[in-house]
Amino acid sequence: MVKNSSTSQNFFSGTHKTQQFLVIVASCLIVGTNLLVAAALLRLLTKRCSQSWCFVLNLALADILVGLAITGLATEDFGAGNFTSPAPGKSRCLMRMAFVMSPCTASILSMFLISLDRYAAIKVPLRYTRFSGKGTAVGSLVALWACSVIVGFLPGKITQPTDGYGGLCAFFSVIYPTGIIVLFSVCFFPVLSVFVYIYMDILKIACGHQRQIFQISQAGSRTTAGHRHSSQWPQARSRYWSHVKALRTVALLVGCFLTLWCPFFVVSIVQLLCKSCRLITVLENHLWLLGMSNSLINPLVYACWQREVRTQIADMFACLAGRGSAPGPVLGVGDLQSQAQT
Repeated sequence: MVKNSSTSQNFFSGTHKTQQFLVIVASCLIVGTNLLVAAALLRLLTKRCSQSWCFVLNLALADILVGLAITGLATEDFGAGNFTSPAPGKSRCLMRMAFVMSPCTASILSMFLISLDRYAAIKVPLRYTRFSGKGTAVGSLVALWACSVIVGFLPGKITQPTDGYGGLCAFFSVIYPTGIIVLFSVCFFPVLSVFVYIYMDILKIACGHQRQIFQISQAGSRTTAGHRHSSQWPQARSRYWSHVKALRTVALLVGCFLTLWCPFFVVSIVQLLCKSCRLITVLENHLWLLGMSNSLINPLVYACWQREVRTQIADMFACLAGRGSAPGPVLGVGDLQSQAQT
């Protein structure tokens, strides 16, 4: 811990100031992009209330809070380097970590909830239609945020000795290694296991549905009543594949999540189990930032891959461009598409 104390004296070197500035810029981008996607999702919800879009909106709000927490943390550290200030106490540092961990946990659980929602829509479509609604969405989101607050603030409620604390406010400096292992074991690895199970099961379901659709379409074409059956199946097949397309976007989100967060969690476990390894600097200066960038990737994925969100964003920019130019009614992309279809 003496080494940590000396590290805190050089914590705001020129290189670290540059890094803090980049973190502030990245956090502002996180807040801005998620606000844009959240506005598009609100427009979608005003047109058609959907449980799935409520969960996606919650993901955007959680990522906005992640950006705000990082902004506050980086701004405070960046300003503290310009003058001599006493090192923050352990309780205050735990509180700062809690305001970062809670929205990060909410973001991870939101992706889990979105995947579970898409999985239920494909696995049990009749039950999903019956039980999905405002009550289910509100109850799920309340449970999600309750778990996130507990995970974020629980380390600060546990009595911990303050001896040996060198004043460096960092994740591994204020939380017990055992607590970190328990936190990861409860939060990350079970969610990862469920992710893998969901997508393996969905792959099996998709192959089975595709085979059934092909067999029924082939059988219907050989019967006299085939025209009636073939006219009913395209609608069901279109509804099924709309769920699959939405799930592809979620799969891309989960892939980005695993790519960006797995290095941090895996190296953290290695550091905790290997006492002679010196990976704290890599974890807190590089891999942690890599994981936080997931909150910037999430809105970009929805803005680029989800057609409904992309259309709403284009409509908003079209409205802004129309107000800044000539007066008169401005048609959005969705209106132009509906006119083209008619």
